Amino acid sequence: MDFWIFIFALVVIWFLFFKKKKSTVQRTNSKNITKMNNTFRQKSSNKSINSVASMHSQTSDDDELATFTVINGQTVEYRISREQQSREIATRCNTMPARWVKPGEIITIQDTVISHGNFYFGGQLKIYSSGEYGHHYNDGTDASLVNDALPIQHISKHYQDESLGYWPSFSTLSPRCRGAYLDWLASDRSDSSCPVGYVFIYFYGLERRILVDGTQETISDDEFKSLFEEVLRLRAVFLANNSFRHYSTQLIEVMLLLRPGVIQFENEKECFVSGSSLLFQFRLATTVAQGKPLSADLALAWVKYYPEYTLRTPARRCADEFAALFKLRYVNKFSGGLVVKPNKTSLKLTYLPASSTLRGIGIEHPDLPDPSVLRAPVQKLIQIAESCTGALDAYSRYLGKKEAERSDIAAIMLLPNEILSEEAEHMFAGFKNWADERIRENSGLVTVTDFWARLDMSVPAKMNKKEAELMQNFVQRVGYGIAPDTRYHHAKPESDGNIVLFSEGHGEFFTPSSEFQSMSVAIRLGAMVAQIDKVIDISEQAALEKVIDHNDRLSPTEKRSLYAYLIWRLNTPASMAGLKARIGLLQDKEKSVISNVIISVACADGRIDSAEIKQLEKIYASLGLDSSTVTSDLHRLSTAEKVAPATLPTTSETRRTFSLDERILARHESDTTDVRQLLNTIFSEDESIEELSIDTPSHPGTGLDEAHYQLYQCLLEKERWSRSEVTALCQQFNLMVSGAIEAINDWSFEQVDAPILDDDDDIYVDLEIAQELKG
Repeated sequence: MDFWIFIFALVVIWFLFFKKKKSTVQRTNSKNITKMNNTFRQKSSNKSINSVASMHSQTSDDDELATFTVINGQTVEYRISREQQSREIATRCNTMPARWVKPGEIITIQDTVISHGNFYFGGQLKIYSSGEYGHHYNDGTDASLVNDALPIQHISKHYQDESLGYWPSFSTLSPRCRGAYLDWLASDRSDSSCPVGYVFIYFYGLERRILVDGTQETISDDEFKSLFEEVLRLRAVFLANNSFRHYSTQLIEVMLLLRPGVIQFENEKECFVSGSSLLFQFRLATTVAQGKPLSADLALAWVKYYPEYTLRTPARRCADEFAALFKLRYVNKFSGGLVVKPNKTSLKLTYLPASSTLRGIGIEHPDLPDPSVLRAPVQKLIQIAESCTGALDAYSRYLGKKEAERSDIAAIMLLPNEILSEEAEHMFAGFKNWADERIRENSGLVTVTDFWARLDMSVPAKMNKKEAELMQNFVQRVGYGIAPDTRYHHAKPESDGNIVLFSEGHGEFFTPSSEFQSMSVAIRLGAMVAQIDKVIDISEQAALEKVIDHNDRLSPTEKRSLYAYLIWRLNTPASMAGLKARIGLLQDKEKSVISNVIISVACADGRIDSAEIKQLEKIYASLGLDSSTVTSDLHRLSTAEKVAPATLPTTSETRRTFSLDERILARHESDTTDVRQLLNTIFSEDESIEELSIDTPSHPGTGLDEAHYQLYQCLLEKERWSRSEVTALCQQFNLMVSGAIEAINDWSFEQVDAPILDDDDDIYVDLEIAQELKG
């Protein structure tokens, strides 16, 4: 009995002892987990992390590795593995002091020969517990330390597994990853396609050598230069990796601050990548402390990374152009540079290492101010930044379009003058010389093909709104005007047609007057009359020019624009597209003036025939005037010519005696009904249909009646229609093709000042105009 009591007591004691030991292990593990989580959170401020991260090594049935699973920053699983235990044993067994291997020294690690040095090799590093820059973990290990006592399997440097992790360390790599890292160390270390985790392990060693050994031991200036060149080289090779670029740039900055007399970096502005740039803060503080004006680079960096100001889209999308424009305007405003008065806040710089086994390094400069906290100086810089942003707005919006390129003519001409390239300036100068010659020798009349050739571009197959606007914007950019200009003349050129250039142009803030609008209609109708006999007589052109020249209500800019518009109309086939909408805006008095203009043009060449009378009656009807008064108006002008010929709108060089053939008028008046029927056939076979549709209720939300609206919706289905297809559609809605096209275009003109349909045998739909009509 006593025996069994004794056995029971042993079991209880053993159970209690095991439970207490397990509890102790759990508490110890919990402390380790907490420490790991703290490190995890500390590093997450410097590197981006996923919300769910797993750090674990390869496992096997007989050798389970340590596994940490982190979810939303909380460790939920931690297992002590045989691999971790064996790794710790191997680390303790390797008591060889670790040392820095310099370039040129050959090290062989399990048949891998490494000759380029620049890494720590051995069992344990020296422990530095204090010092200005020596704040690091004091357990003698380092993330970069190459310990050859650990298991290593040879494999290609491109191999990687989950043990590489986000915070890589040589000791926690799997045997294969250690082999891959050694393979990379044995190479020239210039393969940008290798896993960047290996590069970071190597970089940790450079970082420790520079920041720890560089201050605790004597590192020659030559070695310091060599390390600097190596960091620069690595940065260039792995520049595409944002994280590595950030940390390597920071280390370059620290090295420049540690030994400014030993190393130099020509492009220091490349380091000014954020407001936390150590070099930027130091250069700004030094400049202010010395009472010197800020350089353009410092001013730009200050405004870009000022925490209370955010650059708008044009400044970000067009970063190079913004920087160039800002510097120019900064120099123009502060010719010698902005001088900032030193403040009392002392400069404190902090370097946050990439390595998890090094801690933050504080660099204090109590003799330097910290002007980066000031508000008043940077507000002056923000004003310049805003002006540059506004100047680049149109350029930025263009680049935001799909397939847009900076080399496009449309992009180049949107750039401010200050930052035009030499090539662009040469192109603009060549165009100006050509335009001046055409204006001097041919009144500015040129073909559309020649215009596009001057831009070194092929003429578009079809002139849509986009192409027309490019031409307008380009000539305005170089200081000229163009006719037709869709904004003011309500017409656009054709690919096989002409345009007219004129000096000075419309200007940026041109707004046409009502007189300009009515005169443009008069000129268009007058040119139509002059073109009836297919020959433009010089006296007809002179009559129209005099109408412009003697109108005191037109500004000089409006007169130049109308002169160019007249030449274009006289050299372009006439049409009635869009006229109905524009005539509807005229007052009765303006219509009367227009009737006098077209009568004068008809009589200017000294003769008139039935075709001209018919055209005049057609125009009178379009103006809402009594077409039967055409003959009486011709009689009146004939009488006025005989009494006071000086009032005729002709020049002295082109004056001709007008003789009205009374027989033609008599014959015309005797057959008025037949003539009107003929006019209907000649000019607008569909006009009667338009008149009948006036009282047809319009479709809700548009100015079109139901039939035209339905036709319009059908046409939006594609960009190009054959005439037979459109004819079939019109038949469905009981519409005539020509009348329907004109009605839809008139409506489009009323909405957006541009036609949506182009009738050129086939019917084209301007889809950009359609988007505008949608609002």
